[in-house]
Amino acid sequence: MSQKKTSLKNLDINNIGAWPQNAKIGFCVIVGLFILVMAYLLVIKGKREDLAQLEGQESSLRRDFEEKQGRAANLGPLKQQLAQMEQVLQQMLRQLPSKTEMPDLIIDISQTALSSGLSNELFQPGPETPKEFYAEKPIALRMVGSYHQFGAFVSGVASLPRVVILTMHDISLKPKEGKGAITARGALELSGTVKTYRYLDEKEIEDQEKAAAADAAKAGAK
Repeated sequence: MSQKKTSLKNLDINNIGAWPQNAKIGFCVIVGLFILVMAYLLVIKGKREDLAQLEGQESSLRRDFEEKQGRAANLGPLKQQLAQMEQVLQQMLRQLPSKTEMPDLIIDISQTALSSGLSNELFQPGPETPKEFYAEKPIALRMVGSYHQFGAFVSGVASLPRVVILTMHDISLKPKEGKGAITARGALELSGTVKTYRYLDEKEIEDQEKAAAADAAKAGAK
């Protein structure tokens, strides 16, 4: 063994050609292994990591594609449903009173209250508030009558030719205090604000959109 060590020590690294055959083979094997290890660490391992990353991206892109493909397949039916919903909405809006019908409708509501036996102590329409595709009109009121008379009033409003939507706002119903025939036993007082609605015609909607666009332009200029 000491001779083998001595022979390895006697090898001249600068004169590999003079080495014994076994030493040359061993040296070549070591160099080859070193090259393979370095090639794996520097090239193959990096490529495998890149490949794994690309495979992950492929899976993500495939999922996105399948999801968007599913949406695209349903786009046609969704558009058709949207068009049908818009058509139904327009039909429902057309059942509301128009701008020209609104004054007569206010009178009809007041007359319905009187014909039901209610006493209109206050019936005061307020200014309209335009919304996106309709306008709401508040009515401050104070009515006195019996429970059955209020029921007849609600039934009468529901029977008007046009669809009338009344929403209650800060409405109170309580026994009427005081003396006199109208404040007989069992009389109730309904007071507060109700809101009724009408649809906006095409010109009103167009004017409203122009006004909104002008306001947005002014805000952007600031």
